[in-house]
Amino acid sequence: MVFDDAYFMKEALRQAQLAFDAGEVPVGAVVVWDNKIIGRGHNQVEQLNDATAHAEIIAITAACNHIGAKYLMEGTLYVTVEPCLMCSGAIYWSKVGRIVFGTSDPKNGYQKTTGENWPFHPKAQLSNGVMAEECAQLMKEFFAARR
Repeated sequence: MVFDDAYFMKEALRQAQLAFDAGEVPVGAVVVWDNKIIGRGHNQVEQLNDATAHAEIIAITAACNHIGAKYLMEGTLYVTVEPCLMCSGAIYWSKVGRIVFGTSDPKNGYQKTTGENWPFHPKAQLSNGVMAEECAQLMKEFFAARR
């Protein structure tokens, strides 16, 4: 069975919901390799008291541990929100082959800093806007509850 981008983004949204439920900024990520999820992550910055504990970093680490290698050229990273500059660096260095994100993040996303410059591995492919409304809604609900 072949799954589509929406299927895997729903899995990333499940991770984001875990973050939301834990009082973390609701960002979730999964790494897919050969049509299977090999890494999952959600923001754990508050829980771990670690500014680097972003969903993407956790999912990439789990995926690398799963395959026993540091590069994910055959992998696809699904993340609910546009990666920040730090996570873009991790995505670059792990050579993720494809990045799919849901909603843009004009305040903290990589595009704020990089503009038109490509922050990912030169061979990487990018898709965005997958389930953007659902991804954005979770973020809106989270921040509305804190105001």
